[in-house]
Amino acid sequence: MNEFPFVGDQRQALIEAEQARFITKVYGWMAIGLALTGTVAYFVASSTTLLQIIFGNKLVFWGLIIGELLMVGYLAAAVTRMSAATATLVYLLYAVLNGLTLSAIFIRYTGASVMGTFLITGGTFAAMSIYGYFTKQDLTRAGNLLFMALIGLIIASVVNIFFRNPIMYWIITYAGILIFVGLTAYDTQKIKQMNIIGNEGTEEDHKEAIMGALTLYLDFINLFLYLLRLFGRSND
Repeated sequence: MNEFPFVGDQRQALIEAEQARFITKVYGWMAIGLALTGTVAYFVASSTTLLQIIFGNKLVFWGLIIGELLMVGYLAAAVTRMSAATATLVYLLYAVLNGLTLSAIFIRYTGASVMGTFLITGGTFAAMSIYGYFTKQDLTRAGNLLFMALIGLIIASVVNIFFRNPIMYWIITYAGILIFVGLTAYDTQKIKQMNIIGNEGTEEDHKEAIMGALTLYLDFINLFLYLLRLFGRSND
């Protein structure tokens, strides 16, 4: 059954309107996740006791990291089988856990440089999202190449944990910025196309929005962290 019994420009206008409402919902949930992460990170950074609990015990710290990875994996693998409420809860819990571990940036870098980098990230992210949403060019091929580059970036980052090579560190930094700038545009286009027309207001629509929000949230956080390597000023 055709959800939109219109033809030509009328149908296209309805499709574009629903896509706009869907992407607005996605960005709303992404913003909630970022706000939750930032609030938790700032609160933890203000508490010596919490910092000691998280970073003074390797088991706690790595437990949080593993918990984050498991939550993302669980949400991606099982979102079709869980309720919209459960998907939302897992996403918000992930944002909280991420805030616990990211509290370290408020200790390592000055507040002014963190805020400045956040604004730079926001501007860059917005520009690439707008491009990804409105461009008529198919970004699928570029997205596939960026995903392969991301895998290489992860491997190089793990290797450099052991070698601590400063040249490799900066290569990884610049590569990470370029990769996540590109992924922001690609993921925005993919999320726009992911919306099922005529599905608005359903449980499936809400879960699609949560998955889209998680994807863009991860793009934003990673871009922010790589830019912070460039623009962050140490507290030392």
